[in-house]
Amino acid sequence: MKKLLTTLALWTALAAAPAWAETPAAAAVTAAPVTTQAEAPATAVAAAPPAATAAAPTLTVNRGDNAWLLMAAALVILMSIPGLALFYGGLVRAKNMLSVLMQVFVVFSLISVLWVVYGYSVAFTEGNALFGSLDKLFLKGVTPDSVAATFSKGVGVSELVYVVFQGAFAAITCGLIVGAFAERAKFAGVLAFMVVWFTFSYLPIAHMVWFWAGPDAYTSAEAATRAASGAGWLFQLGALDFAGGTVVHINAAVAGLVGAYFVGKRVGYGREAMTPHSLTMTMIGASLLWFGWFGFNAGSALEANGSAALAFINTWVATAVAAFTWTAAEWIWKGKASMLGAASGAVAGLVAITPACGFVGVGGAMSIGLLSGVLCLWGVHGLKRMLGADDALDVFGVHGVGGIVGALLTGVFADPALGGVGVWDYVANQAGASYSIADQVLVQAKAVGITVLWSALVAAVAYKLVDMTIGLRVPEDEEREGLDVTSHGEKAYSH
Repeated sequence: MKKLLTTLALWTALAAAPAWAETPAAAAVTAAPVTTQAEAPATAVAAAPPAATAAAPTLTVNRGDNAWLLMAAALVILMSIPGLALFYGGLVRAKNMLSVLMQVFVVFSLISVLWVVYGYSVAFTEGNALFGSLDKLFLKGVTPDSVAATFSKGVGVSELVYVVFQGAFAAITCGLIVGAFAERAKFAGVLAFMVVWFTFSYLPIAHMVWFWAGPDAYTSAEAATRAASGAGWLFQLGALDFAGGTVVHINAAVAGLVGAYFVGKRVGYGREAMTPHSLTMTMIGASLLWFGWFGFNAGSALEANGSAALAFINTWVATAVAAFTWTAAEWIWKGKASMLGAASGAVAGLVAITPACGFVGVGGAMSIGLLSGVLCLWGVHGLKRMLGADDALDVFGVHGVGGIVGALLTGVFADPALGGVGVWDYVANQAGASYSIADQVLVQAKAVGITVLWSALVAAVAYKLVDMTIGLRVPEDEEREGLDVTSHGEKAYSH
């Protein structure tokens, strides 16, 4: 498996190199978005093509929208530290608690820095269908007066807060990956891998899904055609991803699964008990994730409006349904309902509703929660055995399966006939006249497939490079003693 992934990854890296090298310079002004209705996938900043920029009206910053996005960005940061850190930390053995906290905390810090240095520029400036440009390195030209568009024509938010909001997405995505190879990975190797994967997987996927010229570029059919030609590849295909089903969850889950293969199974896996040391911590972490996820999903509307309210209630109810469904299914299957199952079900629901939250009605959200609770339960048991990988904290079983389920079902339940909001026509500035579930699900499936392949191949190259240089795994004696002491010289607990 490792040889196959490595070969494919090297081929893809070579094939993608020309696209990077030929990235044209970006146009000057930023347009941002996450739709208030529903055409474009959420959260996308883009420089409008010159022809469209000339005709675009002046964007006006709405202070209420700005305030909401500031709060939403802070909530997304809360999801990572402490939310994700505590959720993961409680799931490992006590001797590795601190190491997981450190990995999540420092990865979040590292990616935040890289986002400001070049990540924002590569993801959200005009380039080609795969990558943006380097025109905004170190946020060059982004000032307190810079404005990013929302999904309403003429309405903007401060670009600086948009930078933070999107940067928090990038940071938590990389943090999700560490759960797959927890308890045996070398700290330096983890950080080195994140730099490569963030650069060549997260940034291009974010650009492909979320980059477009903004609503003000769509003044006529001809202008819309010009604007669309400069958008990201998956955006051009019509993929719907309100807050990160492909960009965040599938992307990270696949990288985690590949990492589980490359790093290898934990010493004693399958023979020794590796039970969570603190489900109390895991429950606190899951609760913080649920709370912060309102910023993640509802914030992706970029405005304090009905679209944000729809994403908010869908995030609430889909998560509740999934938590209850997982608990009930486990209760029937094992005869007991567990705290771990309830917390895992909640996260599964949060993951699955993410791409759909601003596109589907409440009934659709409940259906997505119901299906994700059952399918992710299978993902962490049946599918995990089939794959044969030691995905320590079930990153693929929850985020991979949940992300795929949510992405595909977005195409179903976005249908206005099923309570969804349909696809928005920005030229007519109204919902499109028709909607085809079959066509949209096919587009969603293409987006899922492309994300899976891209992330897997980039991850395989990155793991191989790190393994050949720094090394991926700690020695067996250090693993047995625990990474808290051997990697960090500290203990999570004094007793």
